[in-house]
Order: sequence, then C-alpha cells, then structure tokens
Amino acid sequence: MSAKISPLSGFPELLPAARAVEREVIASLSHSFELHGFANIETRVVEPLDRLAKGGEIDKEIYTLQRLQQGGETSEAELGMHFDLTVPFARYVLEHAGHLEFPFRRFQIQPAWRGERPQEGRYRQFTQADVDIVGRDTLAFHHDVEVMRVMVEALDALPVPALSFQFNNRKLIQGFYRGLGLPDVTAAIRTIDKLDKLPAERVAELLVSDAGATPEQAERCLALATIRVPDTSFVEQVRALGVTDDLLEEGLAELAAVVEGCSAGVRRHARVEANLRIARGLDYYTGTVVEIFMDGYERLKSVGGGGRYDALASDGRTTYPGVGVSFGVSRSLIPLLADGVLAGSRPVPSAVLVAVNDEDSRSESDAIATALRAHGVPCEVAASAAKFGKQIRYAERRGIPYVWFTGEAGHQVKDIRTGEQVAADPDTWAPPHDDLRPKVVSRTDQEQKQ
Repeated sequence: MSAKISPLSGFPELLPAARAVEREVIASLSHSFELHGFANIETRVVEPLDRLAKGGEIDKEIYTLQRLQQGGETSEAELGMHFDLTVPFARYVLEHAGHLEFPFRRFQIQPAWRGERPQEGRYRQFTQADVDIVGRDTLAFHHDVEVMRVMVEALDALPVPALSFQFNNRKLIQGFYRGLGLPDVTAAIRTIDKLDKLPAERVAELLVSDAGATPEQAERCLALATIRVPDTSFVEQVRALGVTDDLLEEGLAELAAVVEGCSAGVRRHARVEANLRIARGLDYYTGTVVEIFMDGYERLKSVGGGGRYDALASDGRTTYPGVGVSFGVSRSLIPLLADGVLAGSRPVPSAVLVAVNDEDSRSESDAIATALRAHGVPCEVAASAAKFGKQIRYAERRGIPYVWFTGEAGHQVKDIRTGEQVAADPDTWAPPHDDLRPKVVSRTDQEQKQ
C-alpha cells in the first residue's frame, strides 16, 4: 500500500531548476567573498544547548537532538541545532584560535534550523550567507567599511531586485541620547525601535513615560530618527539638532566613512543610505549596524543585516571583536522563485544530448559523450534508441539545448531551439558560454532590456 505524502511546513524543497538558481547564487556569493580573501568554513550542525540558549528569547525555537532510544547517555539531549551561523562561529573562533591568523576573514553559507511559525520568508530550515572579520583583542575600524562593502558588492552582483542597504551607528545613537541628557538610553532605543509599528505621536508619549524624556527631548529623538539620506549630508542634519557629545562625533565619522565606502562598491542598482532609525540588537552591536531590504518585497522586512560587535566571544583572557553581515539566501530566493521573478534556464546540467542510432552503437555515443566531457561540456546519452524526433523531444522536455548526431555525414550538432545544425568535432566543440551550464533567468533583467 502506498500512503499519501504530505509536505512538512517550513522545510522547503526546491525542484531541480529552482535548485540550479540557488546553486548559482551561492556560487556567485562565494566567488565575491573569495575575491576579497575570505576563507570558507563550515561548522557542525549542533551546539551545546547552554551555548545556544544564551539569548533567552530564542529558547522555544531551538530544535534539540537526541536518539530515539536513549542508551543511558544524556549528552545528546543537551545538544541543539544552530538557529543562525553567529553562535557556532563564535564557538569555532574560541576552539580553533590557536590555529587561526588574526584578523580572521571568514565566510560561511550553510543551513540553519529554527522552530518558528512558518510563513513567507520565514522557514524552519533555511540557508544563510555570513561574512565576518574577527580580531584578537582589537580590530581596526577600517574593517567595518571593508566587510560592509564586500556584502554590498556580493549582493549587488546577484540577479535579484534592487537591494537597499540602510546603515546607522550605535555610537551615534547612544552619543546623541547621552548628549541630550536622557536618563535611560537603552529604553529610548527600545522605544524608537517601535516607530515601524506605532505612530510618531505615540512613540513620543512612550519616550516620556518609559525613557524619562521631556517632551522637547522626545521631539529631538524623533527628529534624529527621521533622517534618511543617500550620502553624508546626515552629518550636518544631526549637528543642526544642537546636541554635542564625543561619542556622537565618533559615530558620525564612522557612519560617514561606511556610507562613502559602500557607495563606491555599487556596480548595478543597489542603494546605500544612512537611516538613523536602524538600531538592531540592544546590547550585541556596538558601532556600525545595517539592515538590508529588497525592492518589491518590503513585506519580508529585512533580508539581511549585521554590524560591529566588540565581543563576539571571550575565553576570559582574550576577547575577539568583529564585524559581520548575514544575508538570508532562502528568505530572499524562495519568494522570488514562487513569484516567477527568478527561474532556472533548465532543470538539468546537460548542455548536449548525444543521440543513439541503435542500441548496437550505444558505445559509440558513449565515446562521443566522453570526448565532450573531457573538455568540460556537460552531456548525457539518450535513454533509448527511439526515432530521432522522439530523442529531440526528450531533449526539449529536459531543457537540453543541443542534440549530437553521428551518421554518414559525420558528426553533427543541432541547436534544437533554432534548428541550426552544423558539423562538429567532439574533441574540440563547445557550446556558447551562456549555454554551457544552467543560468538564472531574471524577470527583472528581462524587463530592463525591454
């Protein structure tokens, strides 16, 4: 008896053509990171629960690992699957510090697992791409600019809708609130963070009631949070608010350097902005912060983010400061694939189908395929020696662009899309570069060409 199989909610599986898109995106990201000298690492799936649960709020979302039948061992029940790539990276740095050269430049593209309610852009299994630079005890600020620019360049090279990189600096926020004389800076940051959900008038009331601000101080907090520009003009706008503080000046200078440096990394249609509402985590980030948004998919909220942290990890003697950015590969790609914005050009890697004249000559077709593969042409041999028309239709169904024939006229290769057929040598012939492997077809790029 066969049972009906139901999909598991929150654990997306891609069909071959869509998987080809994901692989191309991952390859493009890896290439961009490696161009800047970042080494690839892969960490284990599980971490001790006490390490994963340090965030408190995420506890209920951690998937634990244990054997179906416990053999008296309890250690496996104390393991959980990582819900992001930062926690395992922190442990990796501590565990392998003696074998790493600092500043350590790493990128990591791996699945993570989170037991939350599945919805568009939020899955229980998802792939992330992280890039970080970590120092030992100290890490120069110029690495902030470098890491942020690397991610701008890497994502701007992808065939996705335009991305907006919105930068801020925690020193700027904290310095402004401190210079303003707010009694509870942390509460003020938490309250301003509610501007996405509450009207400004209500946020102003909460600044007074929860953060101890005066109405005039609340007004200037809101004025700071409304500054959003694509250049460094925010510096004078902030100074015009009449607040002075050394930490504020340091934050202004750092944010200006990040905005200028990242703007220089744009090659296609990414946008770089200073958005003084962005704060991210309350305690984790200490300087540069960024949120990444995708045009037309604002409903997903941010598809990436990160920033500067002064203590990724510490062993009690040494502290490891760092700066990093994470991009949600699954979070971004799966909605784009579902909407037809992205598609794979074909579901198979094969560029050529080698036709079979009859089963007795299959070995000759195999030899042709071997010759093509020897110089990097992906190909497969027809599954049966059917009439050539059926073999061509088989290639069409699989999305294979070329069919190879051998007969009295010698070797011939046919582009079944155009019908053009030419003589060819299996030892030297190769398809045009765009046909060599599956590629990403972007509706965005197609619309721009029209």
